[in-house]
Amino acid sequence: MAGAVDHALRLRSLWIAWLLAMLFHVELGLMPLFHGISPEIHGHVEDAQLPLLFGAMLAYFLVPLAAVVLIAYAASDPGQPRRWRHWRAGHFWLSVAYTLTNLPHLAADILVPDARADQIVLMVVMVLIGLLTNREAWLWWRDQRRPMSPSKQATWAALADARPSRS
Repeated sequence: MAGAVDHALRLRSLWIAWLLAMLFHVELGLMPLFHGISPEIHGHVEDAQLPLLFGAMLAYFLVPLAAVVLIAYAASDPGQPRRWRHWRAGHFWLSVAYTLTNLPHLAADILVPDARADQIVLMVVMVLIGLLTNREAWLWWRDQRRPMSPSKQATWAALADARPSRS
């Protein structure tokens, strides 16, 4: 008998892979510094806007970390699917938003005249991971919307009955 697909586990793995690819993208982008070369391609951000830029970058990294934690909590609470219903829907749209933000970044990396191939490859990988995340997020959301099978209901009821009582 084949078991059910654990979309939450896949999602956690995909988000972690995406975060690692993002870190590699940033790290490799800064590698010229270690060889005395400026990593800057074109343009400057005004000093007054740097705190806003750094704050946005921090948020962009922290949101997927929060998603990994919330997915873990939702997956470890299958007896309460209604509690996590809105998170599953919101997570799907979050994953779509992240994929959509990666597409213009990929296009920009391709169109920059002195773009590096390693940066383009990492952005392609990030877009592909994003598309896989979108697919799994959709399936996870859809799976939750289906009614629980009678055998699953019985299993969860038995597990709830087997819990030691807290007196």
